[in-house]
Amino acid sequence: MTEGPMARLAVVIPAWNEADRIADTVAAASTLPGADLVAVVDDGSRDATARIAMQAGAVVLRQARNRGKAAAMETGAEAVRLADQRDGVSRALLFLDADLGASAANAGPLAQPVLAGVADMSIAAFTTRVRLGGHGLVVGLSARGTRRAVGWVPAQPLNGQRCLTRAAFDAARPLARGFGVETALTIDLVRKGFRVVEVEVDLEHRATGTDLRSQVHRARQLADVGIALLPRLLT
Repeated sequence: MTEGPMARLAVVIPAWNEADRIADTVAAASTLPGADLVAVVDDGSRDATARIAMQAGAVVLRQARNRGKAAAMETGAEAVRLADQRDGVSRALLFLDADLGASAANAGPLAQPVLAGVADMSIAAFTTRVRLGGHGLVVGLSARGTRRAVGWVPAQPLNGQRCLTRAAFDAARPLARGFGVETALTIDLVRKGFRVVEVEVDLEHRATGTDLRSQVHRARQLADVGIALLPRLLT
């Protein structure tokens, strides 16, 4: 079930309309210890995200339409699998948000437990938290559901910055849809006996605010987390 120490790291960055930050994120991710592959999954962006990411040095995978975060993670992980087969290696998978910008250079400690073979999945806990309108409802639902399902919950249950072994990622498939993916990953891997740890990291992403668009985004998150939790609380 578990894997030993790993030498290489693949960074997978799902991105949707992140032209303003993607270059900095890619450049910073490329400096992480062990990272020899940075893959950006352009999830149906309408801006120049793909072109800018490619110019910054990333391998770019384009999805013709917006399919959501979980689908982008699957696409990126499959591309890494093919690269692993080509290179004869097994890379750890580090998932980072596209809007981390230069702070992505601080993600090294998140990957370290997985690369060292002492954890199967690590979950980031940001040292600085950003208050987001309506976010507490989604976090609360995820936290209560996760605790009920497995008796434990990470400090930041919706944090998308995670590093996984290939074995752990494959054990969690098929991923829960959309924004329910993080909640489901935690529950499914803890239930299956994988080693899950939290790591405090100095990462920052864009605050989404309290306007109508942001509230619609939160509503989608709430629905996706609820859909991910329902079957896991019934089994």
